[in-house]
Amino acid sequence: MSNIQEIAEKYFSKDHIENIQNLNGRVIITLIDTPENIQKSEALKKELLNIENIEKATIIFTRQKIKQNNSELEKWHFKNIKHIIGVASGKGGVGKSTTAVNLALAFANLGQKTAIFDADIYGPSLPTMLSFENTPPVSYDGKTFEPFNNFGIKAMSIGSLIERDTPLIWRGAKACGAIEQMLKETNWGDIDIMVIDMPPGTGDIQITLSQHIDFSGAVIVSTPQEIALIDAVKGVNMFEKIDVPILGIIQNMSCYICPHCNEKVYIFGENGAKNTAQQLGVKFLGDVPLDISIRQNADNGSPIVAAEPDSLLTKAYEDIATKILEMLKK
Repeated sequence: MSNIQEIAEKYFSKDHIENIQNLNGRVIITLIDTPENIQKSEALKKELLNIENIEKATIIFTRQKIKQNNSELEKWHFKNIKHIIGVASGKGGVGKSTTAVNLALAFANLGQKTAIFDADIYGPSLPTMLSFENTPPVSYDGKTFEPFNNFGIKAMSIGSLIERDTPLIWRGAKACGAIEQMLKETNWGDIDIMVIDMPPGTGDIQITLSQHIDFSGAVIVSTPQEIALIDAVKGVNMFEKIDVPILGIIQNMSCYICPHCNEKVYIFGENGAKNTAQQLGVKFLGDVPLDISIRQNADNGSPIVAAEPDSLLTKAYEDIATKILEMLKK
């Protein structure tokens, strides 16, 4: 690692090198508060690739946000909710929302009073997956919404208030305001665990939610694919910077299991997320295979954990949920 550090300092000041990671031959160098310089970064990557066992090099340019004193931030209080966990991903397309829904159902199967909130405001999918699409929420007092209660869990989503094909063209402040309003104005009742399906990425909405909500922790969903893992590392770094504990990484679409011969095919690579978790020093929560029934049941409004409670896929989600519960008890 010292050799990599020395090479990096030939191109960028030591003060601007925030982090260097070598994830089994994939080097990720994070730079902070320095202008993006394509020429220098390409030269640095070229030199790094000449090092034995270095197969890939990525240079990430970041800028430090002005830190706000946490004591000055107004927290959103939910007195009847014991634990709130965020399910997040560094990028879209890794199955984050499907994982969040099945994880919530797994918590319920393990005896937890569970709720799930859809904060993926630009792509809300809970109404489809939990069968309350095109059904507006009910309010008995004109002040608070009653959550949907399907498959034994409580749920709410901005998607229940808009047409499916209507895009939300909102800036971060307005989006966060809508999320805050729906969270506070839903009659959740007593809840052991609330799962929040976070928007993908590491933008303003994710940071704002993490600053205003007292998360018990965050779960990162990734596939074993290299490009997904790079973004997963960004997600872990973001939550650590804003003092949200990382509960662990879930490796989704870990492999395809042939239904005829049970042979495993590693379409997106093998053990990428597991190895990344070890390199980052965070817990690896488990694998979820790539299986068409997970997608079909989600699209049909009956997630796999509810539709096939005795399946090996359901057991995979329940094993992950059990590990998270054990961490929350500590």
